Amino acid sequence: MSEIRSIVYSPRNLPAEPHDHYQRVPVAEADLLVGRGLRGDRKGGSPKRQLNLMSAEALDALAQQGFQTGPGQMGEQIVLAGLDFAALAPGTRLQLGSAATIEFIKDRTGCERFEHIQGHSPSEAAGRMGVMARVVTRGHIAVGDPVRLLAPEAA
Repeated sequence: MSEIRSIVYSPRNLPAEPHDHYQRVPVAEADLLVGRGLRGDRKGGSPKRQLNLMSAEALDALAQQGFQTGPGQMGEQIVLAGLDFAALAPGTRLQLGSAATIEFIKDRTGCERFEHIQGHSPSEAAGRMGVMARVVTRGHIAVGDPVRLLAPEAA
């Protein structure tokens, strides 16, 4: 069964992002808002990047290759376990917890900042950096909540 393994965000009241790491705060639960992403997150709101999601299994493999994979250190906000991201196309919808629905927009590819922080080229993590998603239905989520792939007709 797929589940939420980790939730992190960048609170609006934190100082500017440091140049040498991603500034994320782990939380046990959060609210997902349509058109925004995580409530209170300074990174949300863009139609192209409301949420950054990664696979727990991909993070484990990247850690073995020397990447920093502590909570939020790959730039992710939500980590999902037990889900094969490579098999999911843009437009795929997932239900997180009992009510929230998200939709995959595109694969994440990394940037210059990622390379500077990680000391690895994004190409070394290609295909394992997760996805960008948007919130379709608002809802409360928590670490340990189930994740359900929605059938196309339910999406």
